[in-house]
Amino acid sequence: MLENILKISPIVPVVTIKKVEDAVPIAKALLAGGIGVIEITLRTDAALKAIADVSKNVSGMTVGAGTISNPEQFKQATDAGAKFIVTPGLTTKLAQFAQTQKTAFLPGVATISEIMHARENGFSYLKFFPASLAGGAPAIKQFTSLFSDIQFCPTGGVNLENMNEYFSISKVVCIGGSWITPDSLIGTKNWSEIERLSAEAISKVKR
Repeated sequence: MLENILKISPIVPVVTIKKVEDAVPIAKALLAGGIGVIEITLRTDAALKAIADVSKNVSGMTVGAGTISNPEQFKQATDAGAKFIVTPGLTTKLAQFAQTQKTAFLPGVATISEIMHARENGFSYLKFFPASLAGGAPAIKQFTSLFSDIQFCPTGGVNLENMNEYFSISKVVCIGGSWITPDSLIGTKNWSEIERLSAEAISKVKR
């Protein structure tokens, strides 16, 4: 299930929404630009309602929840309509809870030990975060030489200029990034520019 979600779009926009009313227009702008998946971070009070609104009102958009750090948030996001859950890291408690759920789960890792911990818990699709600070594309190349069964979604410092460094690696299934939906555009409700940035990013992906 997670594999299918991560293959919807090569780019997963990581979006922080401060006002609930912005959620649906952002999702529609992304969809119009060719991106059918969105990760809404649980960093604001508006996040859960934003997830619910997009899930109910934007046909064709697969919405997930990011910055999940415990089972309680996992359940809250799922109840709100999130189809996948993304975490910055992985604890034993969170891993055990995720194993009992049907919702697709993308745990975060930054080191070899964390990758081994994730594998031991049965997870083979991992978020590499924060990618730019944890070694970037060269680090993933080293990881894949050790763990050929792991697929990565690098996030954190990934942008239009460097995304194809990651896409040159066969084990990178998608990338996550926030440059498509910056606070400046959301604040001015410039949905057309978000649509343009979405289309630009998709057009420049080299697989």
